[in-house]
Amino acid sequence: MKVFIGGSRKISNLDSEVIVRLQNIINSGWTILVGDANGADKSIQQFLYQIQYENVIVYHVDDAFRNNVGHWKTQHIKCDAKKKDFHFYAFKDAAMSKEANYGFMLWDGRSKGTINNAVNLLRQDKKVLIFHSKNRKFVSLKVIDDLRNLLQEVASEEKEKLITDLKIKEFYGELSQRYLSYT
Repeated sequence: MKVFIGGSRKISNLDSEVIVRLQNIINSGWTILVGDANGADKSIQQFLYQIQYENVIVYHVDDAFRNNVGHWKTQHIKCDAKKKDFHFYAFKDAAMSKEANYGFMLWDGRSKGTINNAVNLLRQDKKVLIFHSKNRKFVSLKVIDDLRNLLQEVASEEKEKLITDLKIKEFYGELSQRYLSYT
């Protein structure tokens, strides 16, 4: 099994409950797919390095990776985009979501990249566990409809920005139509 673990660049420390979940993944011997960004990616790498876990693949889109704390095997994802923006790095994340069986995301309540990763995984019928760091709780997303409930916790302006930036308006509109009779 392979799990795509990632999250917000604003998250630089791993919560003790996140470490427990990581230990479960490690005890199962799963391959961990992680990016090379600062923040959650680097924190995850540092933890895995400290416990000397070797079943890790670091994905990167630049010719040289930004972080590979444990000198693990790397997977370079070629992207022809000239501009190093959200879409450039999201290309690498899309490759990880395709390769993974599951997702485990650390979300600060604002990061559109983390939500984009969840959307990519859910659209492939893959389960995602999100740790919402702001209120320190886990949210299990099994189907794409579960994302709507998670986004209810986001302020209206920020939710609208996430939906617009990620171009998931139709997707979110479908969710709203499905729940219209329930809310």
